[in-house]
Amino acid sequence: MIRPEFAARRPRSSRMRSSVAAVVLLAIGSASLAQSVPEEGEMPSAALDLPKEMTIFGKSDPNVRKATAVVNGQIITGTDIDQRLALIITANGGKVSDEEKERLRVQVLRNLIDETLQIQEAAANDIKIDPAEIQQSYERVAGNFRQTPQQFDAYLRTQGSSAASIKRQIEGELAWSRLLRRNVQPFVNVGEDEVKSVVDRLNAAKGTDEFRIGEIYLSATPENAEQISANARNIIDQIRKGGSFAAYARQFSEASTAAVGGDLGWVRPAQLPDELAQAAAEMQVGQIAGPIQVPGGMSLLYVMDKRKVLTADPRDALMSLKQLSIAFAKGTTKEQATARAATFAQETRTIQGCGAANDIGQKLGADVVDNDNIKVRDLPAPLQEMLLGLQVGQSTPPFGSVDDGVRVLVLCGRDDATAAGAPSTEQIMAQMEEERVNKRARIYLRDLRRDAVIDYN
Repeated sequence: MIRPEFAARRPRSSRMRSSVAAVVLLAIGSASLAQSVPEEGEMPSAALDLPKEMTIFGKSDPNVRKATAVVNGQIITGTDIDQRLALIITANGGKVSDEEKERLRVQVLRNLIDETLQIQEAAANDIKIDPAEIQQSYERVAGNFRQTPQQFDAYLRTQGSSAASIKRQIEGELAWSRLLRRNVQPFVNVGEDEVKSVVDRLNAAKGTDEFRIGEIYLSATPENAEQISANARNIIDQIRKGGSFAAYARQFSEASTAAVGGDLGWVRPAQLPDELAQAAAEMQVGQIAGPIQVPGGMSLLYVMDKRKVLTADPRDALMSLKQLSIAFAKGTTKEQATARAATFAQETRTIQGCGAANDIGQKLGADVVDNDNIKVRDLPAPLQEMLLGLQVGQSTPPFGSVDDGVRVLVLCGRDDATAAGAPSTEQIMAQMEEERVNKRARIYLRDLRRDAVIDYN
């Protein structure tokens, strides 16, 4: 579990809304980490009084995998599984081996069972999501792809999925979040002394490193650790081949942060279990590591960003830029493009301020575009480094390709970032409440699984 020293994250309500809106955007395009102590209501494994030496009678055949299930009388069909699986495969550009598809199919079925249990429990508490609200969320997702709902319906069908599958996932998230707000959140409290303690620790940590971390947590026992580790390595391989970390976190992570793509927000190493803290401290932005053994299972870590606690980050500076670009005619060879790019580079090196950029652009036949209020961190990493080293009026070296043409950026102005302040009391309290709600939500879902009647077909 993350310890309660953290930088501010979005309030719970906005995170819930954005989570639902991004459900499919992330898939197509804890409370926490592993617990160092048993969670509330959980029994340590020692309480099972297991024998040291065991003989397994009637071993199950790992090659026999049942594809569908009936959960408390509600059917999950093979089509349901296929359509949800198609979203994951699409997120990986369709490059998923047959063996990996079978493993994913088993996990998708588990996820659908949990989703069904959550919707059923919400309905039992008189919580039903209006179809019009589900449709509105679906339309927002389609809009993110610059498509109408009808166009998005057709796109999903070409990928082997359907609008119904996505709407079901949206319904599950909305129903579960409202159930937690009614049955769990009112009974979670955070004291002012706890908040003050967090603020004091944040101020004491000013200037130290903190990371924006993504995590996929997989529970494991000594008996299945080898298989879970193999699953974890398969996930890493798929992500390194271009798969979406957020999509895999949503589908496979057993931490409650799965709903937001595994995003833990900004954390410092001191807030993490020792095993994860050591890994994070050694990683660079964009790296993924794992599987990392932690109490109760293993984790995959992804470093999304890095900054200093309560310290201005140069990458938050806003820049005014002027872009000069030239395109290459169709059929231009690499040698011809290189020669013209060299001439372009020689001429643009003479730029002395943005006032001269237009004249040089006209001389070179280049397109000139003004871009104001560009945040440095929103640019590709190589450009970030170049721009941060420029003085006003200087230009970057040319960059581009034969297909995209060549361009330079001229720095016309920069507003440096101000030092970040500590999060407000309300933000800290909301985050601490959220972590506690998430912990109880995990126990809630565990109990639903325990009481469920599930028939595998």
